[in-house]
Amino acid sequence: MFVLFEEDGAFKTGSLLTDNDTSLQVEMVSGKRAKIKAATVLLRFEKPAASALLDAAEPLANGVEAEFLWECASDGEFSFLDFARDYYGHEASSVEATAILLALHAAPIYFHRKGKGRFKKAPADILAAALAGLEKKRQQALAIERMVEALTAGQLPPEFPPLLRDLLYKPDRNRLETKALETACADTGLAAAHLLAKCGAIPSAHDYHFQRFLCEYFPRGTGFPECPIPEAGGKLPRADVRAFSIDDAATTEIDDAFSVQALPGIGWRVGIHIAAPGLGILPGSPLDEVARERLSTVYMPGNKITMLPNAVVERFTLSAGRDCPAVSLYLSVSPELEITAHESRLEIVPVVANLRHHEIEPVFNEETLASGLPEFTFRDELKLLWQLACACEGRRGKPSAVQGVNDYNFAIEGDAGQPESCRVTISERKRGSPLDKLVAELMIVANSTWGGLLAEKGVAAIYRAQTAGKVRMTTSPLPHDGLGVAQYAWSSSPLRRYVDLINQWQLISLLSDLTPHFGGKGKNSNDALFAAMRDFDLTYAAYAEFQRGMEKFWCLRWLQQENVREIDATVRRETLVKLDHLPQLLRVPSLPELPPGQRVRLTIESIDELTLDLNCRYVETLNAASEATADDELEPVE
Repeated sequence: MFVLFEEDGAFKTGSLLTDNDTSLQVEMVSGKRAKIKAATVLLRFEKPAASALLDAAEPLANGVEAEFLWECASDGEFSFLDFARDYYGHEASSVEATAILLALHAAPIYFHRKGKGRFKKAPADILAAALAGLEKKRQQALAIERMVEALTAGQLPPEFPPLLRDLLYKPDRNRLETKALETACADTGLAAAHLLAKCGAIPSAHDYHFQRFLCEYFPRGTGFPECPIPEAGGKLPRADVRAFSIDDAATTEIDDAFSVQALPGIGWRVGIHIAAPGLGILPGSPLDEVARERLSTVYMPGNKITMLPNAVVERFTLSAGRDCPAVSLYLSVSPELEITAHESRLEIVPVVANLRHHEIEPVFNEETLASGLPEFTFRDELKLLWQLACACEGRRGKPSAVQGVNDYNFAIEGDAGQPESCRVTISERKRGSPLDKLVAELMIVANSTWGGLLAEKGVAAIYRAQTAGKVRMTTSPLPHDGLGVAQYAWSSSPLRRYVDLINQWQLISLLSDLTPHFGGKGKNSNDALFAAMRDFDLTYAAYAEFQRGMEKFWCLRWLQQENVREIDATVRRETLVKLDHLPQLLRVPSLPELPPGQRVRLTIESIDELTLDLNCRYVETLNAASEATADDELEPVE
């Protein structure tokens, strides 16, 4: 005697050895003996042999149409044995009965299981819905197969163009297009970006990186909503100064300017004038909402995304030939270059010149200062400000710029959206030039002085602190050890940083004897300040990371443009090197153990603009060695 039984969802057969009513001892086809429950037995039979039953029944079951079975079945529950008798018109053999069992079991859409060997046909409406679902899945599978074939052949399926941004940056794995792309990537061994680029879906690697950034931080685009352009400064007193700014040629958001007035027998009155959009942009206004959302201007080679609309920047930027509203810090400077007093004012400042680095540095640099400055506009003012900067730097005991570190400027000729047709020029200059020191030191004076004033008067502000080596944003006036100041509140760039705009609002309220917008008695005011600080910190870091990524992209373009095959570098530590003439640190796994500062030569093995990967191999150690600079060489100045 043989038995057919169900175990772990599968049908099995065996030879019956012992029948104990509630349990049976059987010998499986494999020869293994097992104890099974009598309730799992579906059929007892004499022939064929246990090993042949399922093999004989399966072909017969495959020939049975589930739809026909469903039409033949009654509406109530039934046993597969009874149904097999009705289906064949005679007492079904063990093979025929098993075939019907297998057919019913294989059609769960048509028949629902109701117990051991018992079934009930699905209601017509449920069956129709299930069949529709199956058909939908079949059509989806065919669509995925078609899209995969197109992708692997280097063609873009027609469904893809409207979804490219999501597929590249925010793929939804429930979408058929995402499943097709993942399958095609697995079949071709290519990453999604590389496969879509092969299909012509990515105009350029530059566009790929730029759109990824926009997708995350500017999902609604970089355009500005309609906002009224504010007026400001109409009732402010006009300062009796001749202010001038110092910026590079590409700067349009001119935040700061300087003035110098001689005080015979006393010294000088040095003015630090900061553009005052906070006089026109009010907290909670539509323009505030715009600035609060963006939090900072985004910089990248050949382009930038401003925090404020161009018309607003134009209204408040310190352009030459205009009277501009400003928050001014006046320093009383003795003949010994000591700052003996300071005064802050809200006023209109006449700006008479916008000096540019490329025009001034050839005549105002370390060499000309040592040998004697030639005649040029604002020569005496610049010399005094530089001497004051050196004195302030000495009193702080900290350099305003890391010596020996280079700054890099990128000039992109052509449409950055078509980088292959552009020409990129990368120039480097030593950080810490007299102009750098002059501007940096006076900004440190302004930010630390105003931070101290706000702290002294108990007005809330956002500070940049550095303690125990860690730089962070805080609402407490903590020291900035790296700069050697008691407190440091970013206030000098309100056209391009939201934190500076907040601090300017607080400073304006203090100078105007008004209630500060932030940090008052209301809890919501404090919460808004903390939220703005937190969001700015995260966003500012993300913008800086994006800028570094785009700089790396243009470095890769430059290497290809100049057909560079080998490049020299300086070892920083272990396998990390700094490439010559480029703002790039790079890991070189093949680099032998060498001391920091050792010069090496590398060969460029591969460049991938989509992943921003540069793979280099160590070639040789050069005789020349250089003094290792700080590991944070490529980090922005605080």
